[in-house]
Amino acid sequence: MTNLGDLEIFASVVSTGSMSLAGRALGFSPAVISKRIKRLEDRLGTRLLQRTTRQISLTEAGQGFYDRVLAILAGLEEAEDYIAGRSAQMHGTLKISAPTSFGRMHIAPHLKAFMDAHPELAIHLVLTDEFTDIVGGGFDLAIRIAELTDSSLVARRLAPVRRVLCASPAYIAARGQPGDIEELRRHVCLPAHNNDAWRLDGPKGSMTLRPEGMLVTNSSEVIREAVIAGLGIALRSTWDIGQELQDGRLVQVLPAYEGSHNVTLSAVYPSRQFLPAKVRLFIDFLAELYGPVPYWER
Repeated sequence: MTNLGDLEIFASVVSTGSMSLAGRALGFSPAVISKRIKRLEDRLGTRLLQRTTRQISLTEAGQGFYDRVLAILAGLEEAEDYIAGRSAQMHGTLKISAPTSFGRMHIAPHLKAFMDAHPELAIHLVLTDEFTDIVGGGFDLAIRIAELTDSSLVARRLAPVRRVLCASPAYIAARGQPGDIEELRRHVCLPAHNNDAWRLDGPKGSMTLRPEGMLVTNSSEVIREAVIAGLGIALRSTWDIGQELQDGRLVQVLPAYEGSHNVTLSAVYPSRQFLPAKVRLFIDFLAELYGPVPYWER
């Protein structure tokens, strides 16, 4: 029977893409890691990894074996979590990736409640506006705001995302309200921090508008502050500027047009037969926190 430790080493080598990194994570030397991988391949009678001086890649057999090994390891973790119970005994580390602004505004303030309920569970929260490689980065799950198309990941919808065109009252007073989309093109529009086009749903269906402005930045929060300051018109999510809409610091522009309704707030995680209890707990916590009508829309 294959040694379970060899399976864990194999999975770690694949997820990190490096025997050195896997060895560092597991407390073994690269030589020991290499020896254990060879022992596993000899036991199975097939090559699992292609090795060069620069990189490691899966063979076709290795890919199929890896997919099944993940299910085995996840099943063991599920069994351990079952014994620990869905209680304060939950332990280990939960590694999460989330968008920078959303994580700061709508995850960080609520961590205390979750961690108070599970004091033995450590949280490693990484905030980034880039789509992280969940498996390669060793993440348990990622929170994403997007139209999800990656079929290799499992996704659970947490809440709808509503995005509106908005501007400050000072900007409207100086430049006027655009009457239609064509007039909007003649206004100062603030492009998204990632230079994505504006995908809008309107009276005539879906359309795409690519604004070109004088402000270019890689920070979504810079765009947020710029629109509040009166620099121009922006397409922003209500989770981001809901309070400003309520208190009048921003007003909605062209309310017949909003961001694509296909964009959602979701939790995504590797496709596994068994979902670790710590991941399920956190996803359930967020789903209940946000709900079908999230608090920033109420």
